[in-house]
Amino acid sequence: MTTQPESDASFFDGLTNRRRAVRVRLGASLEILEKDQLIADWPLDAIRLVDLKPDAMRLRATHGQELARLAISDEAMMAALTGSCVNLLVEDHTRKASTARIVLWSFAAAASLLAVIFYGVPLAADRLAPLVPASLDRRVGEMVDSQVKTIFGDKLCTRADGRAAFGKLVRALERAGNLDISPAAEVLDSRTPNAIALPGGRVYLFAGLLDEAQSPDEVAGVLAHELGHVAHRDGMRMLIESGGSSFLFGLLFGDVTGSTAAIFAARTVLNARYTRGAESQADGFAIATMHALGRPSQPMGEMLFRITGNQRGRGPGLLASHPYSEDRLARMKAADGGQSGPPILDAAEWQALRNICKPEG
Repeated sequence: MTTQPESDASFFDGLTNRRRAVRVRLGASLEILEKDQLIADWPLDAIRLVDLKPDAMRLRATHGQELARLAISDEAMMAALTGSCVNLLVEDHTRKASTARIVLWSFAAAASLLAVIFYGVPLAADRLAPLVPASLDRRVGEMVDSQVKTIFGDKLCTRADGRAAFGKLVRALERAGNLDISPAAEVLDSRTPNAIALPGGRVYLFAGLLDEAQSPDEVAGVLAHELGHVAHRDGMRMLIESGGSSFLFGLLFGDVTGSTAAIFAARTVLNARYTRGAESQADGFAIATMHALGRPSQPMGEMLFRITGNQRGRGPGLLASHPYSEDRLARMKAADGGQSGPPILDAAEWQALRNICKPEG
């Protein structure tokens, strides 16, 4: 009676990545046993070679689990299998087609993921931001506000006549822009020539921008742009887009608290990474607001261009996420309606605003 060749081997069942020590027995089929229990039985004509090394061969079967693998290093068993498995070296076109399908579906899944990232998430943010309650919007704004003051300093400009002039300017823009959210605007004693809008309606004009401004209309245009972000809730939209559903659910269930959330929210807002579409929309709001006041829109564009210079061909820098300053200036020139209304501030009020950060007297 002929003894059936047997040897030790390693088996991977294709369902887990666990290596299983088995015994294989070659007869009318290749039996795979674990602790004397038959766990697989491969017909000889279904066995294919995966790869061959001087000291081992890896096999698979064309039936059963597609990813199951058997590794054999016993030379006698390797020789016996080579002589018994007539299709050992036959290419499996069905498997090739299956592999091609896997690759194709992988590309499709990757493309779907990219589509969700670049289109689905922003679209969801656009739909969800207006639904966030104003109280949560303000709470996030307060967290960001604490980080703003940590970064830029917490010194507000409080000279009385300057504050009166600034308040008059903000109220005029609020009425002309028909804002649903009443903004809480302040002048921050920072030499950075910028202005920012936080979630919840807080707006900061930096003193450095007043230093650069040559007229109330320039400052009014920049503030109107920031109020456009407030009106469109761009800060909350950007946070949802950057933080995803986890940030939104944290908002809804009260879990967005603590320094980590505050730092994330502040970095997201302060990096000013609104889309160019959002920036263009805020510019449109500023132009419409200045028109409603009977004031020109061109001065805002002139000041931005004066601060940033020609941006084409340059790397990222100040206001890098905004449309090019020269394009913004051209748009505001084209939309300029002239001066059909009275000045927002008179000469004395304008001088008071420029001195808002100086000591009284």
